[in-house]
Amino acid sequence: MSMVDRALKIIFWSIVTLTYLPIVVMILFSFNSSRSKLVFTGFTLENYISLINNANVWESFINSIWTAAVVVLVSLLLGILMAYAVVRYKPRGSTLLDSLIMVPIIIPEIVEAVTLVIFLIIVGFKLSPLTIIIGHVAFDAPLAYLVLKARFQGWNREYEEAAMTLGADEITTFFKITIPLMMPAILAAAFLTFIWSYDDFIKTFFTRPTGFDTLPVYIWNRVARGRLELDINALSTIIVAISFLFTYVRMKLVKE
Repeated sequence: MSMVDRALKIIFWSIVTLTYLPIVVMILFSFNSSRSKLVFTGFTLENYISLINNANVWESFINSIWTAAVVVLVSLLLGILMAYAVVRYKPRGSTLLDSLIMVPIIIPEIVEAVTLVIFLIIVGFKLSPLTIIIGHVAFDAPLAYLVLKARFQGWNREYEEAAMTLGADEITTFFKITIPLMMPAILAAAFLTFIWSYDDFIKTFFTRPTGFDTLPVYIWNRVARGRLELDINALSTIIVAISFLFTYVRMKLVKE
């Protein structure tokens, strides 16, 4: 093994260690039997039991799930329509459209969140769960568009032409031919947009109404108040487990 290969191997494992070691430590201490955050004394499920009995956690979890689900549906609808229209019909100014769609992804999220809040205040739009969804869709729809557009660009239109030759109209062809064959890309976009919305903190924090918390906001509120107890480690462990579960399901579905 050459010096370059050894150096690259060391760099790779250093990055992996720095990325996952804090997660491993967090998971380990979520089972700590003492209140210490520095010394592990033994295993217990007390932190998870305390978490399950916390009504605020469940409310925040449900808020995260249903807002992310709505964001996924809206983002997929917009992403599919935009990607299909741009690739299929190649409208004038499509290059400019691509650049404009990329803006919400490129600019810092906090800038986007602040400008959205300022706009909502100017137009007199009251903060609500709807404003959270609008803020998330502004980022997630372009993300879905990029994923779906890449798939549409490699799309073989002969399938659609064959269906229409056999008597199907454009709408029937779209729903019975195009959508099923696009399903791997649709699932990939769905998982990406769900995770981005589910984990989002900055935009949620700025666009949420008072008293409406998602899991990231709930964790932040606990930490900001100095209440960094071990049940937060348990909650974070569950979030990590859900993320890994979604990743595994996505890999299985795309593989199939």
